[in-house]
Amino acid sequence: MNILITGANGQLGNEMQVLSKENPRHSYFFTDVQELDICDEQAVNQFVRDNQIDIIVNCAAYTAVDKAEDNPELCDKLNHIAPGYLAAAAEACGAALIQVSTDYVFDGTGHIPYTEDMTPCPNSVYGTTKLAGEQAVMEKCSRAMIIRTAWLYSIYGNNFVKTMLRLGRERETLGVVFDQIGTPTYANDLARAIFAAIDKGIVPGVYHFSDEGVCSWYDFTLAIHRMAGITTCKVSPLHTDEFPAKAPRPHYSVLDKTKIKKTFSIEIPHWESSLKACIEQLEK
Repeated sequence: MNILITGANGQLGNEMQVLSKENPRHSYFFTDVQELDICDEQAVNQFVRDNQIDIIVNCAAYTAVDKAEDNPELCDKLNHIAPGYLAAAAEACGAALIQVSTDYVFDGTGHIPYTEDMTPCPNSVYGTTKLAGEQAVMEKCSRAMIIRTAWLYSIYGNNFVKTMLRLGRERETLGVVFDQIGTPTYANDLARAIFAAIDKGIVPGVYHFSDEGVCSWYDFTLAIHRMAGITTCKVSPLHTDEFPAKAPRPHYSVLDKTKIKKTFSIEIPHWESSLKACIEQLEK
């Protein structure tokens, strides 16, 4: 099959590039904004048609959650309008689309893991535009699959794990919020789940994916430092209101993964074992 992966220079896009080497039977088109501007409807249609694309995996997004509050138009363009263009182009060619979404489509006021049939209720520009993108994709492409994920990190790009490693080595003390609960997700694990869906055959619908287990950002930081052998930095727990941010953060954003595990027969690793694998890669 001919597979187009947009946002190829991001965390997930890079992991998709790595795993494509394990799946050489397909032909891949890895694009970022330089190769294909997904906000250009005509360019998207032409690219998908000319290259006879069978599956699009959209890893491109505006993910700067706080900056999004000041740039709603740009955020909407990338997270809502552009996925709609990709979906329409896919539909016109009979292709499937995998759209990567986020736990931010929920407000995080719940206390049990979010299932796919729970009603979304975003409370930030980022979450609102990502939900609009989901809806545009489902409306315009009959073979669309949405995968919501959370707390993504990898050896590529900027992310929480890299930041905590750096700060842990630079500082003697560090405060991290303990009252926001979720699940760290290694982008390599998400990329493997996407390949599992491609191999089994796309089953349209909404799915949730993160690694197994739950923790707070504070617990996550302690684990990062422990695994990296950082002992000189004292990490203290903070309340969310002690750490002001422009966009509200979900207090509870644990995703229920039952549907994706059953549909595609995948086993998901615990977040600690994946974190260990990522840190070993980073320390090489």
